Amino acid sequence: MANTYTLIQSVTVGSGGSSSIVFSTLPNTYTDLVLKISARTNRSNVTDAISLKLNNVTTNQSSLYMESTGGVSNSGTLSTIRGQTCGNDSTSGTFGNCEFYIPNYAGSLSKSTPSLGVAENRGANAYMWLVSNLWNSTAAITDIEIINVNSASFLQHSTASLYGITKS
Repeated sequence: MANTYTLIQSVTVGSGGSSSIVFSTLPNTYTDLVLKISARTNRSNVTDAISLKLNNVTTNQSSLYMESTGGVSNSGTLSTIRGQTCGNDSTSGTFGNCEFYIPNYAGSLSKSTPSLGVAENRGANAYMWLVSNLWNSTAAITDIEIINVNSASFLQHSTASLYGITKS
């Protein structure tokens, strides 16, 4: 089965930063969505947690995560749709990468959304997150807002690109 990726919109944060990145009025013409994020926040930490606000709500969300940092692993549950990126204490000029895959975003079933995120710190440590997210809502996703869990801002040059996927 061939998949066709179509860029719906790409947002790059300007000077002064931004508290969120928003994609609104999404078309319902695709089967799936892929959200690719390259970001860095102003939080004083090596890594930082981001989340998705779908249709302007954060309720009925849950996730199961696994993380690994320099050979130390951890896992747990959260009440948000979670991803990770770099904080401001990571290697200068380095941006963390995170991807969310959103199948059947326009359908009337709950939305299962896996995510994968990576970051690094001065070449000494690498950080990886694998998250299985769920939005327990039957509403079609029409708006996506990327927010920071710790109320930090996205720094200049952070970028998010949303793609529509058409399965044939």
